[in-house]
Amino acid sequence: MPQQLHAVIFDLGGVVLDSPLPAIAAYEADMGLPRQLIARLVTEGGTDGAWARLERGELTASAFATVFSKEAGRAGYAVDGAELLARIEEATTPRPSMLNALRNLRSRGLKVAALTNAWDMPGRTDRMDLLRPLFDAFAESFHIGMRKPELRIYEFVCRTLGIAPAGAVFLDDLGSNLKPARTMGMTTIKVTDPDTALSELDSLLR
Repeated sequence: MPQQLHAVIFDLGGVVLDSPLPAIAAYEADMGLPRQLIARLVTEGGTDGAWARLERGELTASAFATVFSKEAGRAGYAVDGAELLARIEEATTPRPSMLNALRNLRSRGLKVAALTNAWDMPGRTDRMDLLRPLFDAFAESFHIGMRKPELRIYEFVCRTLGIAPAGAVFLDDLGSNLKPARTMGMTTIKVTDPDTALSELDSLLR
């Protein structure tokens, strides 16, 4: 293992948990919406849009549903924000291979953190309480008022772990979230297939 790597930071949805993207695509298909509409609405909303505000904890899930539906309406589409969030929540279940990897990394003396864009939902606390013991730090965007790809959230998790960015590997399924981490000096892995990502991580840590 290279001497400088002391910690591994994991996104949750799409990395430790199954990806929400198929659930979003299924919602679009079921509702007769254009493919990638939700992603487009999120991007167009920017840092002050409903999705960003939800992830920073500035909107509750119920308030988001109203605001996001209005944003979609202005774009000419009917989107049920509450149903969309419920589908995402149902789809994001733990990946056993990732849970095993977390345990193994900590047994090797590495620090492990979760760094996730998330929002509060009924039952979320209980679900996450099953995962928290596997991590040394657990940063959920809505709890700390910042979200990826804001640079300050990466700085926050490094301070929490007590490491320099160059001492961390960061795994995420979105390239836009990996870019700031690389800029800070982290080693990054884009997760498409979890087993491939874990193999790449293992190679880095040998």
